[in-house]
Amino acid sequence: MADCAQASLWLTAEVLLWSMLLQLVVGAGLGWLMARRTFSGKGVLDAMVMLPLIFPPIVLGYALLVALGRNGWLMQALPSALRPELVFATPGLVIAAFVAGLPLMVKPVQTAFMGVPARLREAAATLGERPWTVFWRVEWPLARRGIAAGLILSGGRALGEVGISLMLGGNISGRTETLSLAIYNSVLDGQFDCANQLSLLLVGMSALAFFLLKRYGTI
Repeated sequence: MADCAQASLWLTAEVLLWSMLLQLVVGAGLGWLMARRTFSGKGVLDAMVMLPLIFPPIVLGYALLVALGRNGWLMQALPSALRPELVFATPGLVIAAFVAGLPLMVKPVQTAFMGVPARLREAAATLGERPWTVFWRVEWPLARRGIAAGLILSGGRALGEVGISLMLGGNISGRTETLSLAIYNSVLDGQFDCANQLSLLLVGMSALAFFLLKRYGTI
């Protein structure tokens, strides 16, 4: 791979890894919650999860920037010395990738958990199994394809994320320039050879994601 891709490739791998870990914990948890629980505000939560599919990425990125910037309205609740540096750094890119892929994680997981027969959970409960054990031994194995589908879809979305990343990461060369942003910058700079190589790399990754989705992620 050409030198133009070195920093962007490693940064993209790091962002993808952390964002998928968040999806596995937070996204899968939200999917289970939406499938298993009825509570006040469930409709609002569902709408918020779906926002990345509806809102323009730049607008959503700006809203997150206003909220998560060092002087953002969420950060103002913390003492100045304890405010983390989230924007214009790798954490901002991770948040961007996570938010962009969240609905693609939550919805397949929600569908998968809703498809687990209630009689199996009830049978496990009558045998004296604790709710946590029922989840790990009954629900999780039966929902694993939906979870895999969500991870693959959200990971693919994270690879192509540009709009939110521009706002939260700042597109700083060598620091917050992911593969997708590197393609954009290469085209602007007239470095079409580099743009072609990076595009082919992303096409290959997308093809791999499609294969994995067909092989392991069918719900």
